[in-house]
Amino acid sequence: MPYEFPIYSPEERIIHSALRNQGVELFIKRDDKIHPFISGNKWRKLKYTLADAQSKGFKQLVTFGGAWSNHLLATAAAAAQFGFQAHAFVRGESVDNPVLGMCQLFGMSLTFVNRTAYKDKVQLFNAYYSSENAYFIDEGGKSALGLAGCAELITELEQRYDYIAVAAGTGTTTAGIKLGIEQQMLPCILQSFPVLKLGDTLQSEFEHWGLSSSQFEIHADYHGKGYAKVHEPLIQFIQNFTQETGIMIEPTYTGKLFYGVFDLIQKGYYPAGSKILLIHTGGLTGLLGHLKHFKQNNNPIIPVNKEDK
Repeated sequence: MPYEFPIYSPEERIIHSALRNQGVELFIKRDDKIHPFISGNKWRKLKYTLADAQSKGFKQLVTFGGAWSNHLLATAAAAAQFGFQAHAFVRGESVDNPVLGMCQLFGMSLTFVNRTAYKDKVQLFNAYYSSENAYFIDEGGKSALGLAGCAELITELEQRYDYIAVAAGTGTTTAGIKLGIEQQMLPCILQSFPVLKLGDTLQSEFEHWGLSSSQFEIHADYHGKGYAKVHEPLIQFIQNFTQETGIMIEPTYTGKLFYGVFDLIQKGYYPAGSKILLIHTGGLTGLLGHLKHFKQNNNPIIPVNKEDK
């Protein structure tokens, strides 16, 4: 199967000044190192989906997402690498941005649809592709196959943790990791940090997949007023963390997760001696829409002497 390329996702301990004298150990599962574009949970959710599409003889992948969607970019890159054509329905008005530009560079075609029409993705798919050799991939790669791919993360762990923390969007990655924990019968607690106002969505997701809500916590206070919305403390935290550790995170998913866990550590939430694992879900191209928040105006401009030219 051509999708079984070796992945590299080590567990790395984090050394940071904010962790001194806190009595906990913090590690990161570096799924961001799997692939530059099909990174993190995007690869895990697409892995078995691509194999299923190939085994059924489909030639075209059709999926859905917003204008800055990491899932769209991952699907575009995967389609190019593994011999599929790709099309995406993009939520909202027609825009031109770096992420969609890279999608098109990989060969993905785009159709922009208004938010009302976008809500019924199956109807959209059937209206355009019901008579064609096309494979439906839900927004964010949500599916039972995506769940199975995310569950495999647990089998890769080299040590045991008291807490495993992950950002939540559609909830598929969280549910998949919970499935993996149940399959391996681990005693750890899974913590989910929603990046949008999910309400009871995650709980419903667990019920949908037949998962237990035991050994599970939702920390819903770190979404920053909604999906892809940022605030100054979050921006400052991301900048400090990246500069102090050399590990890049972004404001939409990983930034909110890390900010939340560090805040809980500072508040003494975790018992002394706890070993915590953060899941770095990749998606660093999400930074492209937020770089303006990180620009510094205090960099001096050094004049150049004509003699030095």
